[in-house]
Amino acid sequence: MADDRYHSSDPTGDAVPSPADAAGPAAGDTGRSRDGRASRAGRSVRHVLPGLAVAALIAMAATFLSEHYGGPPMLFALLLGIAFHFLSQEGRCVDGIEVAGKQVLRIGVGLLGARITVEEILALGPAPLLTVAAAVTLTIGFGLVAARLAGLDRRFGVLTGGAVAICGASAALALAAVLPRGRDHERDTLFTVIGVTTLSTVAMIVYPLVVAAFGLDAVEGGIFLGGTIHDVAQVVGAGYSVSETTGDVATFTKLLRVAMLLPAVMLVSLVFRRGAGVAGAEARPPLLPGFLVAFALLVIANSLGLVPDALRHGLEEASRWCLVTAIAALGMKTSLKAMASMGALPIAVIVGETLFLAVLVMAVMLVV
Repeated sequence: MADDRYHSSDPTGDAVPSPADAAGPAAGDTGRSRDGRASRAGRSVRHVLPGLAVAALIAMAATFLSEHYGGPPMLFALLLGIAFHFLSQEGRCVDGIEVAGKQVLRIGVGLLGARITVEEILALGPAPLLTVAAAVTLTIGFGLVAARLAGLDRRFGVLTGGAVAICGASAALALAAVLPRGRDHERDTLFTVIGVTTLSTVAMIVYPLVVAAFGLDAVEGGIFLGGTIHDVAQVVGAGYSVSETTGDVATFTKLLRVAMLLPAVMLVSLVFRRGAGVAGAEARPPLLPGFLVAFALLVIANSLGLVPDALRHGLEEASRWCLVTAIAALGMKTSLKAMASMGALPIAVIVGETLFLAVLVMAVMLVV
């Protein structure tokens, strides 16, 4: 009796394999490959879900406090998140907190483009662009001088100065990828990420008070906050804690700084080209972040009237929840103790760069 796999015969009497067998082992391998990918995806979701759930729960608590007792929800999310810092150090929540602080943040910032139109941007005039260009250039230069005076490597000055001037931890990682790798490369990169994240958190709380103390209006306050706070999330949190207009202007100004990442990284790469041991391309973050592209496309679509009101309100609400959740995650990742353990001179340099940037942008706001 013929094997069940052979269900027919040709005229010569030879058995003909079924279509499944004719496909060979590749079909089975493809099926197993799909099953393997699905299994890995399921495991990934299970790994990030606890941390995401905690960040979302803190965001809900912060929103409840804001709605019932007043105050900005992002500030509540930050302070509540700091209280749960231990969750970001070990355990089941680590991966999810990381995702909430990065991917969810980028989604939220990208969706902010639905709030803004080109007409509103043009109404700001050239002040944000000129302020950002001058601030980024002079702050990196200040970092080089400060590092030299402190007896530190010039690469440390470029790394910290660029991170402070452009977009915090993201800029630090992008610049670190093109700087020559010295003995302390990884330590300096880690310190810079911790330093700018901590100082950005402090600035999110303190700088809105500075805006009020100097009597800046909504647009001036937005340019100051967007031009000085290191990380995007904290800029958004500080800006919208003052007013919606201030938040919109701060976000636009900050994204101008983010756009400076591409020319800055290219210039640093050219200057240090002869340095040894530059990290490979696979280690480099994208020079033009996806959330910046999404933000720009949404601004254009909104300006052309392609976004219906109902969809626009939905995107704004989704953006708000993403950002409050991301702020909660960043609060959980913030460690003041870690920064204090790095030593006096590196801390003095990065704090000096931060103060230099703040004084420079404030001077522009008061003089221009």
